[in-house]
Amino acid sequence: MVDLKTLDVFYSLHSFQEDELRNKTVVIIDVLRASSSIVTALKNGAKAIIPVADMGEASKIAQNVDSENYLLCGEKDGIKIEGYDLGNSPVEFSKEIVGGKTLIFNTTNGTKAIKKAVGAQNIYVAAFLNVSAIVKVLQAQKKDVVLLCAGWKGRLAFEDMLLAGQIIHLLGSGELPDESRDGAKVAYGLFDKYGDDIPTVIHQTNHASRLKALIGTDDIDYCCQVDTTDIIPRLKEGMITLDNGKT
Repeated sequence: MVDLKTLDVFYSLHSFQEDELRNKTVVIIDVLRASSSIVTALKNGAKAIIPVADMGEASKIAQNVDSENYLLCGEKDGIKIEGYDLGNSPVEFSKEIVGGKTLIFNTTNGTKAIKKAVGAQNIYVAAFLNVSAIVKVLQAQKKDVVLLCAGWKGRLAFEDMLLAGQIIHLLGSGELPDESRDGAKVAYGLFDKYGDDIPTVIHQTNHASRLKALIGTDDIDYCCQVDTTDIIPRLKEGMITLDNGKT
């Protein structure tokens, strides 16, 4: 059972040092939109997802693989990167497009957070789409847990902290020990205040406003859905696949 007194929450990929994750279980959260896209791609039959930190790393991998079985996916500042097969819109990651494919995935915040966390013992990916499944995995954890919010360019992203707060609420059945870490208290408090209407609150966030101006509202509506799947994405040996329950 996870110890809520030691559970920590980092609000962005710039808010921690890699050493703080060693020997811990880390949950990556990037609601808008990398986490939601990863969950959706695996749900729709993608073979695996290779997260990369930048365009250079993505290009290097793409040049050395069979293009028929791989898709180059990602965005920069919310916009699909020129020459890529897909952007970072989960609604585009359909069975017809991603089924059986390995995705090379490059995003502004989410994949950078994943790459920075590679020294952790276990790494999972959470969205509102699979929150209860993630909680179930964490309930069995013996390692200390860190909820790592990708944020937006080093800043806090409200929607990521809201999901972290929901995870903490579910783990503690609505209770949080007084001795809990500051980050956990902040996330818990946000969900306690704003968790009754997740779609409305997320639509009002800074990041959602930026995305609306670029791509409209479809992705945001999609990412606000709760528990549409029970899949558990896990990073192992540089690739995100469906968790098979083995450590």
